[in-house]
Amino acid sequence: MTRPTSPIDSGTGSRNLLRTCPLCEAVCGLELTLDDADQVTAVRGDKQDPFSAGFLCPKGASFGRLDGDPDRLTEPMIRDRATGAWRTATWNEAFDLIAERIPAIKSAHGNQAVALYLGNPNAHTVAGTLYAPALIRALGTKNLFSASTADQMPKQLACGLLYGDPLAVPVPDLDRTSYLLMLGANPLESNGSVCTAPDFPGRLRALRKRGGRLVVVDPRRTRTADIADEHLFIRPGADAYLLFGIVHTLFAEGLTTVSVEVQGLDAVRSAATEFTPEMVADRTGVPADTVRRLARELAGAPTAAVYARIGTCTAEFGTLTQWLVDIVNTLTGNLDRPGGVMFATAAARGIVRTKPFRPGRWRSRVRQLPEAMGELPVATLIDEITTPGDGQVRALITVAGNPVLSAPSGPRLDDAFAGLEFMVSVDRYLNETTRHADVILPPPRPVQSPHYDFALLQFAVRNYARYSPPLVPLGDRPSEAAVYVRLGAAVSGQPHNPTPEFDPLAAFDEFVIADMLQRAGLAQRRPELLGGTTTEQRLDLMLRLGPYGAWNGGELSLQTLLDNPHGIDLGPLRPRLPEVLRTASGKVESAPELLLADIDRLRAAAVATRADMVLIGRRHLRSNNSWMHNMERLVGGTNRCTLQIHPDDISRLGLGDHAIVKSAAGSLTVPLEPTDSIMPGVVSLPHGWGHSGSAQQVAAGNPGVNANALTDDSVLDIPSGNAVFNGVPVSLMPA
Repeated sequence: MTRPTSPIDSGTGSRNLLRTCPLCEAVCGLELTLDDADQVTAVRGDKQDPFSAGFLCPKGASFGRLDGDPDRLTEPMIRDRATGAWRTATWNEAFDLIAERIPAIKSAHGNQAVALYLGNPNAHTVAGTLYAPALIRALGTKNLFSASTADQMPKQLACGLLYGDPLAVPVPDLDRTSYLLMLGANPLESNGSVCTAPDFPGRLRALRKRGGRLVVVDPRRTRTADIADEHLFIRPGADAYLLFGIVHTLFAEGLTTVSVEVQGLDAVRSAATEFTPEMVADRTGVPADTVRRLARELAGAPTAAVYARIGTCTAEFGTLTQWLVDIVNTLTGNLDRPGGVMFATAAARGIVRTKPFRPGRWRSRVRQLPEAMGELPVATLIDEITTPGDGQVRALITVAGNPVLSAPSGPRLDDAFAGLEFMVSVDRYLNETTRHADVILPPPRPVQSPHYDFALLQFAVRNYARYSPPLVPLGDRPSEAAVYVRLGAAVSGQPHNPTPEFDPLAAFDEFVIADMLQRAGLAQRRPELLGGTTTEQRLDLMLRLGPYGAWNGGELSLQTLLDNPHGIDLGPLRPRLPEVLRTASGKVESAPELLLADIDRLRAAAVATRADMVLIGRRHLRSNNSWMHNMERLVGGTNRCTLQIHPDDISRLGLGDHAIVKSAAGSLTVPLEPTDSIMPGVVSLPHGWGHSGSAQQVAAGNPGVNANALTDDSVLDIPSGNAVFNGVPVSLMPA
């Protein structure tokens, strides 16, 4: 098999190698320097990458420190329940213990007695995309939870209802739009989310340089708002009202220009009738004249896009907001249009949906919350563990996640995990969640794993593909893919330890490849697939079957990517709505009954008494959830766990340097950071902190507090079940 170009000899024994950064959604190209001991000694942006063009953020610059973190686990760990002591174990010993305990619990209490939680980093790995489904099937449980319902599920639910496929998510065509309205997003800190765009800051500056307009709507004047043409403060959780006011104006003033086949617009018009600019101004804090102006600007711009992200998803009306984002884009003629919002064409062919998306196929045992995309809301994981009865969760597997810090009611979840009969974690760290595990299975170092962005390139603002093969040998440890497959075999009572005669990973991949070939009608003439492993052979097959692949008239294959290690530009986004639609009508179904029914809840909230103070979250540029707080260069400075608060509120409430913050869920004592960049009546606390007593040395020295001691697992965005982290009512008093 052909490999990438040989390492560059710097004359000192080190070599420079290429890699895609796996630390956020921007998929930037990196150039790494490795020494003779295979340690990363320097990181630069890959200037020859056609998508990222050398862009590098502080997280990417710290890739080497993360890869070589001395606190990273390198061998399986087993905990003695009697003493709480940890010891290292062999891989076979760890999997043997799992094979003994999980099948026994399933046999005694049924498959639903085991739950699985998948964390955010699963979207950034080859193994997470290709092998997590096998683990889910092996468990045979409906108790599947993930970070999705603490993040973007409202967007995927809305798109599933509008387009028939929850993975059909239109993204702003950043490089060609002339007007961008951004709500609840701060890409100068996050690098973008559900919108894959390396150097998002540079793209926004380019938008303004070519004469375009950027408007940011946010309860904080963020770093992104600082570079915008206009920043509008809005009360947390009120984005749906603002968007409904824009929709009302578009209809009332005859500003609609619909350029795609749409069903149900009369119902949308009717629903928007009562949400006049004057009505929504009272709820949002955005003046009625400004609401009208935004509608006129969106309708009158040569091209325009509305983009809303986590600040709007993790709010009480997240799904309605995401639905209205696409309604505005549709009504202004900007859906599936260059310069508007468009659908990326990912190079690797994955699962192709053949039937319209349907949520709510089953419900959770305790709270009867509906399923979406095969998973239940993480906010009800506590209930499933602590509520006795048939189907009670007694065992848990977590993969690359720390829900004690990332899920609502974190301290309660911490207590719930302590009561489990058995727990397994696939994780690189002993952290606030994995400390409850009986077995920890660490993945390899990032430089030991292949990288291809299956998930993120579905949301790219330009079509692109890049593959990074492993840079450092695995040695005698299993790959991350093998960990998934062996874990799946162990929990289902199948042979899980490899022998000279049997490799579970190769056997599994051969089965999947045969099935893919059968579905593609190629079973009778199986091609010779490239790849040093069966995992790479699966990627080669997916690329060949994809829209740019040899079996669709193109030339793309694994060999093409190996021959182009800096990545390949596959061109700008193109209109393709008819081919992505999976609705029953074959049109955009703009008025889903599930969402129209939720308007009653929005209407009732409009006249409800508002809380005096509300809490919102915050993202830092140098942080990506809890697992990046163990790097010295990524903590400190502006990346601090402080409560941002307006000076007027400090004076009004008689506060000093610290305050006690109370909510319906709990209380915290926090240091205050006075700033006029936040609305009066709003306070902001970053997520992912709370490392007191952590085994991670740097994190333990900068513990912060767990913001999710204040969030309430009983408060959800009803249609999606997504947790609510923004707009949480709180009270403050002097510490």
